[in-house]
Amino acid sequence: MGGAGLPMSVSVMVVDDHPIWRDGVARDLAERGFDVVATAGDAASAVRIARAVRPDVVLMDLNLGESTGVEATTVITGSLTGTRVLVLSASGEHDDVLEAVKAGASGYLVKSASAEELVEAVNRTAAGDAVFTAGLAGLVLGEYRRMAATPDEDKPQLTDRETEVLRLVAKGLTARQIANRLVISHRTVENHVQSTLRKLQLHNRVELARYAIEHGLDVEPEGT
Repeated sequence: MGGAGLPMSVSVMVVDDHPIWRDGVARDLAERGFDVVATAGDAASAVRIARAVRPDVVLMDLNLGESTGVEATTVITGSLTGTRVLVLSASGEHDDVLEAVKAGASGYLVKSASAEELVEAVNRTAAGDAVFTAGLAGLVLGEYRRMAATPDEDKPQLTDRETEVLRLVAKGLTARQIANRLVISHRTVENHVQSTLRKLQLHNRVELARYAIEHGLDVEPEGT
């Protein structure tokens, strides 16, 4: 539907309990070529409407009055396999990021992000990438790394290259960015990703990033 320069048509639902903010974000995304199919102001209506319209991406606030965006995220990601949740929150606390990821969120963006960052994050979330505001992924991964100090003998064994690719996926890099970083071909990166998915019995890059978080892989935040 969009002309030159506009993103591919991605259906988006915006969930926030502040009407002015919610409508503003929805309007900005629509102006940039996204198909904003619905909005919601609380967790219960978010779940109900998401099940009805099945958007590609739900842009989810965490503070929704009496209920939380974490609760809504858990239900939506558990029942709608084609829908991904990108948290857009005023909080940059890593405990909030951790809870959102555990609930199934594909990424976490703070509300101070620019419009360009939001557009890129929604597009990347729709494409299956894990997207985090700079620094947040490292905070959460560091916390899990401390929690996961005990060795797990049942953990699948990855090659050094597969582990390196997994670490970069968990940082939120695209396959092309990983290829450039490791000086290997895009196809080779995809082969490593597919091999890692098979070994870990996972289905996509979002689950790979979540695996890295939950198993405390040594992933440092990108320098800025």
